[in-house]
Amino acid sequence: MKNRYLQSFEDAQIKAQPPHFKAGDTLRLGIRIQEGDKMRTQNFEGVCIALRGNGVGKTFCVRKIGANGVGVERIFPLYSASLVSIEVLRVGRVRRAKLYYLRHKKGKAARIREVRKPA
Repeated sequence: MKNRYLQSFEDAQIKAQPPHFKAGDTLRLGIRIQEGDKMRTQNFEGVCIALRGNGVGKTFCVRKIGANGVGVERIFPLYSASLVSIEVLRVGRVRRAKLYYLRHKKGKAARIREVRKPA
């Protein structure tokens, strides 16, 4: 339980609500990158393997397979100013909150089944 002053401060810091997602979902993140005086947005697409924390300190970890089959993981603060967009591409069917076992899987074994909604 948080102090009510801390809770009101955190509520004031949260400007926009991100979309709801969980571990196993495939996300596309728009990340604002500043290079000198120029600003650009770079997309990072991967599977959310963990959500941690609460309030403004909440973070999530996204994993993708990069070039030459090398796994790349990035941890993002959920309410970061550098996150321009969060898009949920696929909803995964998983039974765990932390998918760290994906680090040791390759190829087809690293796939996650998709939850399909009836049409």
